[in-house]
Amino acid sequence: MATEKKPLYSIFTAVPGRYDLINRIFTFGLDESWRLKAARLCLESHPELILDLCCGTGDLAIRLAQLADYKTTLIGLDYSLPMLERGREKASHFSLKNSLTFINGDVTGLPFPDGYFDCIGISFAFRNLTYKNPKTQRYLAEIVRVLKKGGRFVIVESSQPPNPIIRKIDHFYLRTFVRWMGSYLSKNKPAYKYLTESASRFYTAEELGDLLVSAGFSKVAIKRLLFGATAIHVAVK
Repeated sequence: MATEKKPLYSIFTAVPGRYDLINRIFTFGLDESWRLKAARLCLESHPELILDLCCGTGDLAIRLAQLADYKTTLIGLDYSLPMLERGREKASHFSLKNSLTFINGDVTGLPFPDGYFDCIGISFAFRNLTYKNPKTQRYLAEIVRVLKKGGRFVIVESSQPPNPIIRKIDHFYLRTFVRWMGSYLSKNKPAYKYLTESASRFYTAEELGDLLVSAGFSKVAIKRLLFGATAIHVAVK
């Protein structure tokens, strides 16, 4: 992913404030409801230790800390310090029911022991770990390693609508409006070229499920959203 690393690193370190705004615009605010669904799936098994992987500005972690009606510990991890600072700032404005800690780290070497987490969640960042990324298997191995046996890995991510007509409309929207508006708002054209292309060329829900099984998960459930343009995968170790 050498050619994409620079624009991706740029957008995830230089524009954390605008990043939230851009996400709301692109999804018409639906990303918040999708993240809420993912958070509820994370909490179904009442996990005590939860990791928000590649947490960005902390939207999923904050939602989990708000929703959990029992004592749990949450950690948000990201490689972008500006994103983490934005996440800490956002969290300070909420009355959270549970402890939430943000730490800087990289998925190639997660700073946790084997079988540490009951649940790991990731929202709209899994594509960056797995789209034409030579480190994909290393990332997946680390995720499996730090998850307890029977633990859940919950992914909410863009996907491919099964209906070919809807898929063409989705791809057209990504490659026109999303690319243009993202480039304009972020002032980072290469990053949004990559992000829109990766979304339109990403795995189908079934292909992503197969990838998770091949990585070592015992079963994967799929929930499609918005005609399949987004999907939630719940993988169990």
